Amino acid sequence: GRGCPPEMGSCGSRASGCPRSCASPRRRRQPLASSLLALPLRLFAARGPPWAVPPAQTPRPPPPAAPAAPDTRMVTRARAGIHCPSLRYSRDEYVLAASAAEPSPIPASARAALRDPHWLAAMQEEFDALQRNRTWTLVPRPPRANVITGKWVFRHKTRSDGSLERYKARWVVRGFRQRAGVDFTETFAPVVKPGTIRTVLQLAVSRGWPVHQMDVSNAFLHGHLEEQVYCEQPTGFVDASLPGHVCLLSRSLYGLKQAPRAWYQRIAGFLQTLGFSVTRSDASLFVYRHGDTTAYLLLYVDDIILTASSAAVLQQITLRLRDEFAIKDLGALHYFLGIEVVRRPDGFFLHQQKYAHELLERAGMLNCHPVATPVDTKAKVSALEGSPASDAPFYRSIVGALQYLTLTRPDLQYAVQQVCLHMHAPRDSHWTLVKRILRYIRGTMTLGLTLTASTSLEMMAYSDADWAGCPDTRRSTSGYCVYLGPSLVSWSSKRQPTVSRSSAEAEYRAVANAVAECTWLRQLLQELHHDVSQATVVYCDNVSAVYLS
Repeated sequence: GRGCPPEMGSCGSRASGCPRSCASPRRRRQPLASSLLALPLRLFAARGPPWAVPPAQTPRPPPPAAPAAPDTRMVTRARAGIHCPSLRYSRDEYVLAASAAEPSPIPASARAALRDPHWLAAMQEEFDALQRNRTWTLVPRPPRANVITGKWVFRHKTRSDGSLERYKARWVVRGFRQRAGVDFTETFAPVVKPGTIRTVLQLAVSRGWPVHQMDVSNAFLHGHLEEQVYCEQPTGFVDASLPGHVCLLSRSLYGLKQAPRAWYQRIAGFLQTLGFSVTRSDASLFVYRHGDTTAYLLLYVDDIILTASSAAVLQQITLRLRDEFAIKDLGALHYFLGIEVVRRPDGFFLHQQKYAHELLERAGMLNCHPVATPVDTKAKVSALEGSPASDAPFYRSIVGALQYLTLTRPDLQYAVQQVCLHMHAPRDSHWTLVKRILRYIRGTMTLGLTLTASTSLEMMAYSDADWAGCPDTRRSTSGYCVYLGPSLVSWSSKRQPTVSRSSAEAEYRAVANAVAECTWLRQLLQELHHDVSQATVVYCDNVSAVYLS
């Protein structure tokens, strides 16, 4: 008959893969009709006919329910809807325990800050300080008065190693809405010069004097106002009994145009009552002289450096200042204006490593390849070379930050001065120069300035200049550096205001700038009661300029 092939089973499939598993590989195939008829009969024999009544079946019991998984989630105060500080801890302990964890992010609005216990505590501390100083008086809103608004500003205060120190909230008014002649008149307030800071530190380390740093809490709140200024009540702290009243300011607030001037006049007047005198060389340097007792005080807004001839005098002055202002004595000088100060046996070492790291991170060049020099040997770049920069504000921001880095890095002065010439209209070629400086900083982040103690504090200066170096204006660039003993205390790199007709003229202008700086430093030393008996020697590498001098 027609059986399966030898390699097939009886069902026609391959023997190795037959799904029906034929009983015999040589069995004859049944006709199709008989197979279809036999299938229902076999089904009926097994199940019975469709009209047959099925036997009664005993219902099966339902399977037992699986045990519920235990809830292992921790019940926290936030999940329970509790957002206020715990009463079992004091306020300082609560803030300390919260600071040890991950810091809360800076809130985007005052409403978000009021829901965070960390920022709420900082806002309450700022508001309490305003109330203690009697900063304002609530009065009905005057008709047609210029009532300025304000906002909360939040910031993380960090230590020199980058760890969180505390949360800081500040109520700042919008001073740009003030009107000249109505809300303010004079606004100028002096700040201490970098050369003054280095000179005072050099004298202190050479004499072995103790140097302390201080911080004035809410410094601008101590200044008295002479004008009538109205502002709104702080957001989140509006007086419930007088919600429609406004604040008539009797003390200055952060954001006011005259706030820095009012604070300076307040502290300068108090220091004069203590016996300090303001120097003519620097209005932010105060000198105390009584017999053999001498003290120097440097003021930069709310940061103070105080050094005295003895620890007892320093402690006495600190106590007098603390009685008048909310001053915190931060101990020996270690971190001032973003400058880290390391005390060594032979002097001070000033560096800005943390600031340089933050600058590289902001510029996106933290992982760049370092180079050995801040500038190359090619000719200077023209102001019109290349296409306009795609992000001019970012260029100005980075270059402005580089200027602050030159406080302890004289090796960057010339390179930064060159890129500062194009702040008004930066181009791609100028940004290439900035990136070269950043790559140099990446490899030299640990460099800084050393102030070495010395018994001999003679002054020497060095000057130099190029000739017609600017490719656009053909003006020259002059530079100088001044040493006080073995330490560098002042330096500059600046483009000359006019065109020099010869290299001798350019060099002579550079010498004149160096001599002017030396004259100012000599006057400063005299006001610091340091004897300057010897003449200052200025070195210049141009014979014609030397003969002209």
